[in-house]
This record gives sequence, structure tokens and C-alpha cells, in this order.
Amino acid sequence: MADLLALSGEILETGHSEGPINRITHELSEISDEIAIVEAFSHSIVFRTDDGLVVFDTSGIPSGDRVVKAIRGWNDVDRFNSLVYTHGHIDHVGGCGAFLADVERRSDPRPEIIAHENVPARFDRYDLTNGYNLVINSRQFRGFIKKGYGIGGKDNHFLPKTTRKPDTTYRTRLERTIGGLEIEFHHARGETDDHTWAWIPEHRAICAGDFFIWNFPNAGNPQKVQRYPREWAAAMRAMAGQGAELFLPAHGLPIAGRDRIRGVLLEVAETLETLVADTLALMNEGARLNDIIHSVKVDPERLERPYLKPLYDEPEFVVRNIWRMYGGWYDGNPAHLKPARDADLARELAELSGGVQNLAERAKKLAASGDLRLACHLVELATLAEPGNKAVHAIRAEIYQLRREAESSLMAKGIFGYASAESLDAAGEEDPYRD
Repeated sequence: MADLLALSGEILETGHSEGPINRITHELSEISDEIAIVEAFSHSIVFRTDDGLVVFDTSGIPSGDRVVKAIRGWNDVDRFNSLVYTHGHIDHVGGCGAFLADVERRSDPRPEIIAHENVPARFDRYDLTNGYNLVINSRQFRGFIKKGYGIGGKDNHFLPKTTRKPDTTYRTRLERTIGGLEIEFHHARGETDDHTWAWIPEHRAICAGDFFIWNFPNAGNPQKVQRYPREWAAAMRAMAGQGAELFLPAHGLPIAGRDRIRGVLLEVAETLETLVADTLALMNEGARLNDIIHSVKVDPERLERPYLKPLYDEPEFVVRNIWRMYGGWYDGNPAHLKPARDADLARELAELSGGVQNLAERAKKLAASGDLRLACHLVELATLAEPGNKAVHAIRAEIYQLRREAESSLMAKGIFGYASAESLDAAGEEDPYRD
């Protein structure tokens, strides 16, 4: 078993890590005689009680069986009393079927599933947008599937049919005593509108779900529904005020120590609050979205913190989500209110430029000079103007692969890599990054 608290303590003391912080080992580590974590995507956090095990999150689709096996290697006596969904994302609920299969195998009583009242509505939305979710997750996690990131269920079902809706839901706060263990469930909006964090007084512990992921907060994902950075910050402050001695996130390492936990949570809260305030200040002055995303920044030194690095989401995407929440979809550019078709605009600009090849070659020069943002605009126009042009697609593939390599966040890498793969396919070339 790994000493996870020692690992996190060293990282927070030194400011850097020799290895990954978000580990996907499918191995169980004891935090105490009564608490254990299985590191997966996402983790499952297990509490031993007098009436069976309470498990926070069932992990994802490909992890569920291995998580259950790891738990049973630690405790093969007690039943699963309760399963808690910290929120409805599939890497937290997709492994439910593996837990229920274990229950059936052992002929144990059915466990109670506890979640916020918005989780069932999320599941219904997943069914309604099943195909869309399969597409965007294959794009987002392109190149990372082999590392253990699950993106959807079997038989083209994004939400597995074996994932059960909760039996018990609550709106704002729920207090339960399970097998003698008192648990306070708190709702707050953050990455989702159905998020739960829990306070376990006996252990002075917080189960935080995805409010803390050892990366910049996932408050801006460009392909997903609204996130709530202001409310997220408020939740971090509420958790910081609990005086926790043990902090258990669903991704990354657990943290021990009241002052250390409080300091980390407050810094994340302040970072989000500043991002919201700076964005709203420019909105209130009448700035366009494009001007705001190029103006509002997070202190680069802060982004070097081991728990604020933009390796999954990034501040620019959060700014867009702040705009979407408070300003709607109109970005301030009147030409975008009722725009022409992208392909029509592309053909006009290609004609003005002397043909698509000129656009594509100019894009290639810009990319070589380091201006990848502008290069992507031009090569995209060239491809839209002549979508069957293999030579242009070859340049597009090259530029988007350069863009992918220059980015830090998984969100950006996935989308740019996917665009490169599209053009490699159109150009009749092999994608070396295909899983």
C-alpha cells in the first residue's frame, strides 16, 4: 500500500512532484483502519462502519470491476451498505454495475444509493443526448484511453444501463448515521449542478468529489454544460471552514493537516473569485468576449502550484463559461449574431486571397513563426472552402498537431488532436496517435 498522505505532504512542501499526482493504479491504500482509497478514474473512497461499507463514488466503466476487487482484498466480510454519488459524471457512477454484481454474488441486501436530487435529471439528459456525449468524450479523451480514462458504456450507451438511479436524494443538506458513522451531505454547485461534498465528524474528514482535482478547477470545459466558478469558490470556502484534518478528493492524493488543507482550499477559492471578478468587470464595461479572453489572466506563478496547473481545464475556458453564465451566447460581435455559413465566408476569403492554397501556405508560415492561433483560423478557412483538397488537409493536420503539442490542458489537446486526425483521414494518411 502506498503512503498517500506522505506523498501529498511532500508535494505540497516542495511544490513539485516526481511522479503523477492523479494516479490510476486500481490499488487500494489504507488511510486508517476504517478508511481506504482505491486510486482509479475516479477514486472510490471507502469507510468501514458497524453495518457495512460506505463507498463514495463507484469509479468509471472500465474501472468498476478492479475497484471492487481491490476493496474485497481489503475487506471481504462487510456488505456494501451505501453507495454515494458525489455527482453524476460517468467516471463517478459508471462502475455502479460492478458493485451491484458483487452484492448479487454474495446475496447481500441491496445497498442504498445516495445523491443530490439533480442526479436523476442528469441521467435523463445523458439518455437524451447519448450520441452527442459519446462524440465529445471520444474527442476530449482522445489519446488518453489507454491510460485508463473511460469515455462511455457498452453497446453505444454513454451511461451504462447497470448504473442505478439514487434511492435517496436531498436538496441542500442531509444528515445520516450509517452503521454508527455520522455523515453530513452538503450540496453546492461547481463542476456540476448536482455536486455533493460530505463532512464526516468522527474522522474530521471531507469527501470532496471533484471540487478539488489537483489541477486547475474544471470550471470551463468547452464541450460540456454550464459550470459554476463563483459557487465553486464558495464551496471551497465552506469546506475550509470545517477544520478538517483529512481531505479526500475523488482525483489525486488525499491531504492531511488542518492548516495545509485550509490553505490549499482558500487559494483555489481566491483564484476562481479573482477570475470571476476580472471577467465581470470587463463585461460591465461593455467589452466583447474576444477581448476579455485575451485580457483576463491568472498569475503565472499561481498556475505553477501543483494543485493549480492547467493540465485538464484552463483559465481561458473558465472565462468563457463565466461569460456564458452571465452574458448568454452573444459574444458582442454583431457579425456573429446571425452569421453567414462558415463555408460561404471561407470561399469568399479564399477568392480574395488568390485561392485556398495561398491561405493554407500562409497558415503554415504563421505556424512556423509561432502564431498558432492565427494559423488555425486561416487553415480552417482553407479547408472549409475546399473540403476535398487533400494537400490543404495535410497542412491542417500538421498545424493542429503542432497546436496540440503546444497546449497544456487535456481539453485543448483532445480537440486539436481530433482536428488533426480528421484531416489525416481526409488526406489519406495514417494517424500515429490513434488509440
